[in-house]
Amino acid sequence: MRACISLMMLGFWLMGAPLLAQPAAKPDPAAAEVQVSAPKQGLLALLRPNPEAKAERAALRADRKAQRIAAREARRAARTVGGTKVGGADVASRAAVEHGVQYALDNKPQGRWWCVPFARMVAGLSLRGNAKTWWEQAKGRYQRSQEPKVGAVMAFAASSAMPKGHVAVVSSVISEREILVVHANWSRGQVTLDDRVVDVSENGDWSRVRVENSGESLGRVNPVNGFIYKG
Repeated sequence: MRACISLMMLGFWLMGAPLLAQPAAKPDPAAAEVQVSAPKQGLLALLRPNPEAKAERAALRADRKAQRIAAREARRAARTVGGTKVGGADVASRAAVEHGVQYALDNKPQGRWWCVPFARMVAGLSLRGNAKTWWEQAKGRYQRSQEPKVGAVMAFAASSAMPKGHVAVVSSVISEREILVVHANWSRGQVTLDDRVVDVSENGDWSRVRVENSGESLGRVNPVNGFIYKG
C-alpha cells in the first residue's frame, strides 16, 4: 500500500515538473510604456487648447464688443435729433420728446426715479429743487405760458396730496383741453409714458387738471401753475 502511494506521488511530481521548470514570463516593455503613457496622453488632451472652443470664445467677445458699441452710438443718437440736441437743449417735437425719454432712461440716476431729474433730462431745462419751485425759478429764464406745447414742462403746484408739487413733460396735444404727458414717480418710482391729462378748470386755462390713472380713469383734481419751455 505504501508503495502504491509513493508511486502515485512520484507520478504527480513528474507531471508537474515541466511546468515548474518553465521560466517566468518577462514583462513586455512596450506594453508597459503604453499603459503608462495612456493616462499622460489623456491629461495632455485636456490641457491642449481646443481651436473650436477658442474661436467660439473670440466670436462671443467680438459680439459683446459690437453690442457695447451699438448701445453707445444709440445713446449718442438719442442726444441729437435733426441736428438739435435733446436732454440739455431745445425740445420741439414728439420725436424729440421720445428721444429725450430714451436719453433719460439710458442715463438714469442712482436710486429710484423722481419727477424732477426725469423732466430735466427730457425737456432740457436747467432747473433744480422741488417741483413746486420750478414755476418761479423759470421766471425771466424760460418762457412760461398757460397753453400746453409739445416738449414743455407742466409745472404742478403744491397741494395736500403733493406737498412738493410735480413736473411732467407734454408729449402730445390732443385738443384744447386734453394732452398726453411723460413723467416719473406719478406711479411710485416708475416712468409713465403718455398719460392723459384733462383740463377741468372753469376758464379753460389749465390751472386745474385731472390725470389718468392706471385703470384709464381720471384721478383727483390737481392745481397747475402753467407750462415752462424754451423759446
